[in-house]
Amino acid sequence: MASQSKLHGIELIDCAKANAKEGIETATKLCGYGQDINTFQEELKQACHDIGVEINELSDLITTQQTMRREGGFDIAPESPTEL
Repeated sequence: MASQSKLHGIELIDCAKANAKEGIETATKLCGYGQDINTFQEELKQACHDIGVEINELSDLITTQQTMRREGGFDIAPESPTEL
């Protein structure tokens, strides 16, 4: 659900991170910036800078865990029912 107003600070970071894998256009819209991608990127970089995190692009917010879920990850299982 798109925000009714432009998000800032940690709320913007949380929204951007949650929607990063959907792409910049979707994240921009859902974080309340409509189609204003440039302002969204500037505000996101500033919000990250304010908490000591430097990003170059939205995809920098995608964690390894999110990538593993999207790509299916891997199974951990014993070699056989009798061997652990």
